Amino acid sequence: MSGQPPAPRTGATPGKRASRKFDRRRLMALVRKESLQAMRDPSTILVAFVLPAVLLFLFAYAVSLDVREVRIGVVLESDGASAQSLAAAFSGTRYLKVTPARDRREVAAQVVSGELRGFVVIPQDFERRLASRVPQPLLQVITDGSQPNTATFVANYAQGVVQNWAISRSGGAPISAIELEPRYWFNPELESRRALVPGAIAIVMTIIGTMMTALVVAREWERGTMEAVMSTPASVVEILIGKLLPYFVLGMIATLGSAALAILVFHVPLRGSVLALMTLSAVFLIPALGQGLLISSVTRNQFLASQIALFSGFLPAFLLSGFFFEIDAMPLSIRAITYLVPARYFVSSLQTVFLAGDVWAVFIPDLAAMAAIGLLFFAIARSRTHKNLEP
Repeated sequence: MSGQPPAPRTGATPGKRASRKFDRRRLMALVRKESLQAMRDPSTILVAFVLPAVLLFLFAYAVSLDVREVRIGVVLESDGASAQSLAAAFSGTRYLKVTPARDRREVAAQVVSGELRGFVVIPQDFERRLASRVPQPLLQVITDGSQPNTATFVANYAQGVVQNWAISRSGGAPISAIELEPRYWFNPELESRRALVPGAIAIVMTIIGTMMTALVVAREWERGTMEAVMSTPASVVEILIGKLLPYFVLGMIATLGSAALAILVFHVPLRGSVLALMTLSAVFLIPALGQGLLISSVTRNQFLASQIALFSGFLPAFLLSGFFFEIDAMPLSIRAITYLVPARYFVSSLQTVFLAGDVWAVFIPDLAAMAAIGLLFFAIARSRTHKNLEP
């Protein structure tokens, strides 16, 4: 009857709640939609497949911690046979590129201009000093202190050349009663490339996971398409998984590609298993993707998201992960901050799996730390998304 009030819509709320339950078909539709969108975006292909190769090439060849053929001068002020023999020993090492001189003024200006990293002076009274029973310096080594690492290498190389020359001069007899024979585990050739390339993979994964996710999701917030997706019956969990799963797969593919480049092109040995490598990468993507999602949910602006991703994702991964700078050499307060950087654990595990093998005693604590940080990021991101988009 027209005079009766309309019946209450008792089924509306249960129906809405039912539509919010996890649905596999709905999730696969969201994943398919996001995958197609990612494949149609040229920037995604560039970041996922071209950028890793470029970064690995730069870190393998352009960035090197190996100091070889250091340019130094050797000032030979003495005409004695022993002095000339020592000068020849300096010229014969592969670690130094020697510029001979008779007067230190000839090479001092080249050190000032940066053409030389230092010079060694073999003094006029070298023969007398050598024959003297009173301990006294045989040489003077002057280095360019504006580059402390190189200056240290020059001083150490000069000392090593003198020691080897003294041993050969004494007929092979050791200088002291104790003779040390160093052995280098995991990287016998002491090539910095073997340590840098695995760490560079962590930087690549940070860019793909954090920066790409932050930019892509923030772009959808700007365009208003994210609100359209949120208005569908899909739950927040389905939407977040559907958004991130394609980039998770891209990250795993990038890991395989980067590992292939490291092994086949840059000749970095993989002494561990591919399974361990992929497990480490999969767990690292949890905090990387979660951080990108959290950044996009906070900013919802591409430019701001890129800046935050740079300062909170890329720079900590580069500076505070142990990839380029030793964590033990950092101040205590900075070392404490590194425990919050997921790349710290990933770099350590990558270097282990490439150079040492499957050492699960190292992997398990790193995996647990990365997973814990990632779950924290996801919990905060989901909480913010729930508050802003669901009543």
